[in-house]
Amino acid sequence: MTSFDPPQLGILMLDSRFPRILGDVGNPATWPFPVRYRTVPGATPESVVTPDPTPFLKAFIKEGEMLVEEGCTGIATTCGFLGPMRTELSRALGVPVATTALEQGPQIIATLPRDRRVGILTISAESLVTAHLVAAGLPPDTAIEGMEGTAFAHSILGNRPELDVPGARREMAVAARRLVSTHTEVGALILECTNMAPYAFDVAAEVGMPVFSIYSYLTWFQAGLSPHAFR
Repeated sequence: MTSFDPPQLGILMLDSRFPRILGDVGNPATWPFPVRYRTVPGATPESVVTPDPTPFLKAFIKEGEMLVEEGCTGIATTCGFLGPMRTELSRALGVPVATTALEQGPQIIATLPRDRRVGILTISAESLVTAHLVAAGLPPDTAIEGMEGTAFAHSILGNRPELDVPGARREMAVAARRLVSTHTEVGALILECTNMAPYAFDVAAEVGMPVFSIYSYLTWFQAGLSPHAFR
């Protein structure tokens, strides 16, 4: 693929103003391939990080249709809590849809030793309910650790224009260490929040195990939308 190839991956953005640093799903420089964005008006971080995000389904479909009309052959979203909308969103748009990093879960589980399981680091453990896990094909008893009370969560959920990146890096490492210390059977982590991807390297260094994020998910997704030509 060259820089002149049209984007195959369309990304539906939340209505946000927090910094989209390198590694964030909403920063086009994050991706080693072209992407196309559309923002869903009114879908703020706080409004969609809930047990039930489906009231926003029609708004996501509307913007998704625009991306498909512009030539995108696959659609992704920028919040891990949108998983329960995937089936309806894909049916309405007529193309493959990737809504959350959690959807990698079944594939990750299949690669782990039988005595190991995945754990989830999320921006809000309180809001991540069984419906989100089931929609992603994950067991209801999956180990979860939240980021409640951290400056990172305050910036993202509060949709604030400032973000303490070094502080977020430290908070993420602490939360990950707490998760694997409490659940010693965890053998791999999934970062639910799409804004956690910039810190995946640091989390992996802290816990010494594989860490999957929206970045690992969408690079895999893109590889199918636009296969590499070995010529």
